[in-house]
Amino acid sequence: MSSEVHTSAGYIKHHLQNLTYGQLPDGTWGIAHSAEEAKAMGFWALNLDTFIMSLLLGAVVMLVFRSVAKSAVSGIPGGLQNFCEWSLEFIDNSVRGSFSGKNDMVGPLALTIFFWVLTMNLMDLLPIDYVPLLMSALGVPFFKIVPSTDPNATFGMAIGVFVLVLYYSVKMKGLGGFVGELTLQPFGKWGMPVNLLLEGVNLIAKPISLALRLFGNMYAGEMIFILIALMGGAWAGLSVGSATLYGSQILLSLGWAIFHILIVTLQAFIFMTLTVVYLDMAHQEHH
Repeated sequence: MSSEVHTSAGYIKHHLQNLTYGQLPDGTWGIAHSAEEAKAMGFWALNLDTFIMSLLLGAVVMLVFRSVAKSAVSGIPGGLQNFCEWSLEFIDNSVRGSFSGKNDMVGPLALTIFFWVLTMNLMDLLPIDYVPLLMSALGVPFFKIVPSTDPNATFGMAIGVFVLVLYYSVKMKGLGGFVGELTLQPFGKWGMPVNLLLEGVNLIAKPISLALRLFGNMYAGEMIFILIALMGGAWAGLSVGSATLYGSQILLSLGWAIFHILIVTLQAFIFMTLTVVYLDMAHQEHH
């Protein structure tokens, strides 16, 4: 790490910076070694840490459920099989309570979204310095292990949901019915411009709110972990005050981590539930 990481501002800046690949100012392609270089790369820059962690966590979820499905027993289930069966039942009941249409894709989609987002969020419970220190020793300048603190990841998932909503809206209602829903409600044909404005804003707000809700909560949680971690480093030394502050840091980290478990689970559940609700609205004639 550079020497600026040893300042409070540099420490925060380092932990909030993604490992970004793109076109460097000299015209070559490579990894940015500063926030300024990452910013100069523009729209087509790729956050490698978000991409790698998202794929890795998604693969872990699939492999765990696949291994449980292959080794499932009809007698007394093991702990992991019991957990997976309980999860399937819980999500199935949630989908039945929120989705009134008939679509065999919605249940598996809800299961995938919940556990994918949950595993992304759970990375925030790992000690804030361990992975950056390890990656720094390997020569990697930045590495964020919580994909859901990157708006690129949350907007990517939200846009994927939005595409499904548009697809099923047109499939179930027809193109004319979907366009009519946007232009003729709620004020009829005489209020068409107002209808289009209101319904258009309502439609676009779905993916934006879905992405920003997850990103905002997880980013704020990560920032609190970083600020708590600063307490120990900023007051390092052999004194009663330093020892007291270090002990407070440990208690605050533990307390926030326990509370954060509720946040990461709740955000995964909200993202899943809103996805199911939006798809239910897409299957309805009126909403």
